[in-house]
Amino acid sequence: MFTGIIQAVGEVAAVAPQGEDTRLRIATGKLDLADVALGDSIAVDGVCLTVVDLPGDGFQADVSAETLRCTALRGVRAGRRVNLEKALTPTTHLGGHLVSGHVDGLGEVVKRYSEGRSERFVMRAPDELARYIAAKGSICINGISLTVNSVSGAEFMLNIVPHTLQETTMGALQAGDRVNLEIDIIARYLERLLLGEAAADPQATLAGGGAGISEALLRRSGFIKS
Repeated sequence: MFTGIIQAVGEVAAVAPQGEDTRLRIATGKLDLADVALGDSIAVDGVCLTVVDLPGDGFQADVSAETLRCTALRGVRAGRRVNLEKALTPTTHLGGHLVSGHVDGLGEVVKRYSEGRSERFVMRAPDELARYIAAKGSICINGISLTVNSVSGAEFMLNIVPHTLQETTMGALQAGDRVNLEIDIIARYLERLLLGEAAADPQATLAGGGAGISEALLRRSGFIKS
């Protein structure tokens, strides 16, 4: 688990394809690896990766074909800057929100513009994830815990303050860039719980598509009164 509070910006130092998988070597910069051991988890642009080697200036991790298909790590090249966060501990300050490091889908930057000292970003989520994104709720973008300012259909707006622009890769994003999205874990489990016995129905799937919550389900569960 993570908090979405970025601890350092690192760089992809090497990309080594291994069949359908890929091994990445990440130079971690100022990130302190003194307490990191083989098998530990580190979020790289919001993707939870397992440390398989510690060469001294960073770490190496294997990225499966499934992860490459589902995240913006697909096609990653050496030199790319990435957001880094070590897994939380019982004493970690929970400054963001609970983040699993399991990407739900790819979003896209629609546009950005300046407002005062901040930058406004309009993002577009895949249609199947739109129902999980709420105004003033939390969302994880490339591993960064952010607050949604407003929502319009599958598009939502973010206000990024100067500190976040400086300490993460948000400042480099431009219209057309693809980003890793992770919805609020509470929304994901809440929908599953509301399905009740219908959760056993293969048609009642969640973040990957399918029926999900309907008006009929909410009526049966007592959330809508006739």
